[in-house]
Amino acid sequence: MVGLGKGRGVGTPRGWTRALISLGFLASAGLHFTATDTEARLIPEFLPWRRELVLISGAAEIVGALGLLYPPTRKAAAYGLVILLIAVFPANINHAVQNIQLGGFMDSRAYQWGRLPFQALFIWATLWSAKSEPK
Repeated sequence: MVGLGKGRGVGTPRGWTRALISLGFLASAGLHFTATDTEARLIPEFLPWRRELVLISGAAEIVGALGLLYPPTRKAAAYGLVILLIAVFPANINHAVQNIQLGGFMDSRAYQWGRLPFQALFIWATLWSAKSEPK
């Protein structure tokens, strides 16, 4: 059975964190499929198949987000999402270093540089949310 808080719905901090992380990854995945070429601009130019990498990472975000909600796959999904967060970090750095303009708030240097340290927080929160609820 799909669960966010192990029998207690989303009523636990881990359950809420899991739900928010899953929604965040699903929203991000949506951009991978609706703004593929824009997202591909973030990937360093030395990497081949940038458009395909965006689509693959979007699919991985969907699988990971859903897997995080299903208790039997929760830990594996969390590890997969952590690997994904590490794998996309060079694109985040490239966005900031190259000041890639995408439009809106993402053009802000504060956003571009400010999001980098949050990657560690996202990794921690993803792993923490996948742990079993304390008894």
